Amino acid sequence: MARFIFITGGVVSSLGKGLASAALGSLLQARGYSVRLRKLDPYLNVDPGTMSPFEHGEVFVTDDGAETDLDLGHYERFTGVPARNTDSVSSGRIYSSVLEKERRGDYLGKTIQVVPHVTNEIKEFLAIGEDEVDFMLCEIGGTVGDIEGLPFFEAIRQFSHDKPRGQCIFMHLTLLPYLAASGELKTKPTQHSVKELQSIGIAPDILVCRSEQPIPEKERSKIALFCNVRKEAVVAAYDLKSIYEAPLAYHREGLDQAVLDAFAISPAPKPDLRVWEDVADRIHNTDGAVNVAIVGKYTQLEDAYKSIKEALTHGGMANRVKVNVSWVDAEVFDTTDPAPHLEGFHAILVPGGFGERGTEGKIKAAQFARERGIPYLGICLGMQMAVIEAARNVAGMANAGSEEFDHEAGEKRFTPVVYHLKEWVQGNKTVARKVGDDKGGTMRLGAYSATLTEGSKVAQVYEGTAIEERHRHRYEVDTKYRAKLEEQGLLFSGMSPDGRLPEIVEWKDHPWFIGVQFHPELKSKPFAPHPLFADFVRAAVETSRLV
Repeated sequence: MARFIFITGGVVSSLGKGLASAALGSLLQARGYSVRLRKLDPYLNVDPGTMSPFEHGEVFVTDDGAETDLDLGHYERFTGVPARNTDSVSSGRIYSSVLEKERRGDYLGKTIQVVPHVTNEIKEFLAIGEDEVDFMLCEIGGTVGDIEGLPFFEAIRQFSHDKPRGQCIFMHLTLLPYLAASGELKTKPTQHSVKELQSIGIAPDILVCRSEQPIPEKERSKIALFCNVRKEAVVAAYDLKSIYEAPLAYHREGLDQAVLDAFAISPAPKPDLRVWEDVADRIHNTDGAVNVAIVGKYTQLEDAYKSIKEALTHGGMANRVKVNVSWVDAEVFDTTDPAPHLEGFHAILVPGGFGERGTEGKIKAAQFARERGIPYLGICLGMQMAVIEAARNVAGMANAGSEEFDHEAGEKRFTPVVYHLKEWVQGNKTVARKVGDDKGGTMRLGAYSATLTEGSKVAQVYEGTAIEERHRHRYEVDTKYRAKLEEQGLLFSGMSPDGRLPEIVEWKDHPWFIGVQFHPELKSKPFAPHPLFADFVRAAVETSRLV
C-alpha cells in the first residue's frame, strides 16, 4: 500500500511545485523506494491538448496517448518512470466523468453535488494503482485559495482521513520574499498561506520555502512556530543555475529526510546519489559550447518547447558541452533572407507546431541548413517543412505545401505533399478521423513503432532498426511522392511497420540532416539522453570545429 505525499502551493504560482515533486521522487528512488507522480489540475479543460502553448506551455504526451501538463515531463526526466493516462487529471475531466455517470443514471436519481460526488471521483482517481509503488506523489495545480482548486483540496483532505493514520502527509510550497529596503526575508506571506490551508482542514507536515537568500535560524524558527511544523521540516529552496541540481540541493536541505521523518520511517535507507552527482558534474564541467537555433512560432514563451530545450541540455551533457539555445521567430524571415538570422549557429532545430503562421520561415530554415551543410533536426512539423522544402527546391514541385494550410485558408492553394491523416493502425485496430472531428484527443497520439532502413544515419544513431517513439500530429507526409524525392537524395529512412506512414527522412549526402514525425524530446532524460539529441549535438560540435 502506497504512502501518499500531497504537494500544494501558496502565495504565487510558478514557485516550482513540479520541480520539487520531481526532485523528491528522485531522492526517494535514490533511497531504494519505488515512486509514481501525479498532477491534478483545476482548470476546466478536459486536458491541455486544445490549449495554445502561450496559455499553458507545451503539451506532454505519454506512451498511452494522454495529452498532459508539462510537469509530467519533469516527473519523467527526474525519475525515469513513464507517465500514464492515470497520472494526470483536470477539473474538466472529473466533471465530465461525473456528468456522464449522472446521464446514465448511475447515481440513482440523487442530487449531484461537489461533495460528495465530485470529491469521490477525485478520490477514486487518487487510489488508482496505489498497490504498485511505495510512494505516490500528488501535486495539486494552482495555489491554495483558488476557487477552482477547492474540490481537489477537499478531496485530499477526505482522502487522508480515509487512510490509516500516518499514510498521508502534506508538503506545502511557499515564497519568502526578500525586501531589499529593509534587508529582511518576510515570513508573513508564508504564514497567511498556511493559515489559508489550515482553514480548509489541511495542516502541512513540511514547508518548502522558495527564497533568494539563506533563511536565518531566527526566521526558520518563526515559520515553524507560527505554521505549526517542526523546525527540521522547514526546507529552503534556493534559486539554482540548473534544474538538475535540484535533487542534490534538496537533499542538502534535508527534504527527503523530512519526508521519511514525517512517515516515521526509521532507520532511513541511505541514499545513492551517484547518478545525480554525475549529472551535476556534466553540467558544470564542460569542454566547450555549441550554438543551436530553435526556429519556431512560439518562441516568446520558452515553456512552449520545454522538453526540446531540456533534451538539448541532455545532448550537451552526453558530449560534455554547453548548448547555447537561441529562440528564432520563424515569422521574422517568412519573406526575407534567413541568412542574417541563422549565420553563426552550429545547428538548427525546427520543432512541431500547428497552423500556417511562420511555416515559410521554417521552410527557409530547412533550405538554409541543407544548402550550408549545417546539422538540422526537424521534429513533427519540422520534418514536414523539410519535405516541402525538398519538393519545392530540389524535386521541382514549386507549389508543394500542406493540406493543413489549405484547410486553414478555406481554399486549395498547394499540391499537398503533406495530407490530413484519416486512418491509421493503433495496436490491433484501425483508427479513423475526419477533418471536422473535435480537436481534443483526435490526433495520432502516444507510442508507435517504426522500422529503420539498414545502413541509414538514423539506424546508426539508434544502433538498431526497430524503435518506438511518441507521436502527436494529425497531418502526415504523403508516400506517393517518396520515389520522386528519394531520386533527389531525400531518403525515407524510417517507416511505420506496415510501410504506409513515413516516420523519418534524411538527406544522404548531408553531414547531419534528419526529420522525424514523432517527438523524441519526450523520452530524453539527463541520465539517459535521447540518442537523436546526443548525436545532433555531437554533429554541432563537429560543425563548431570547422568554423
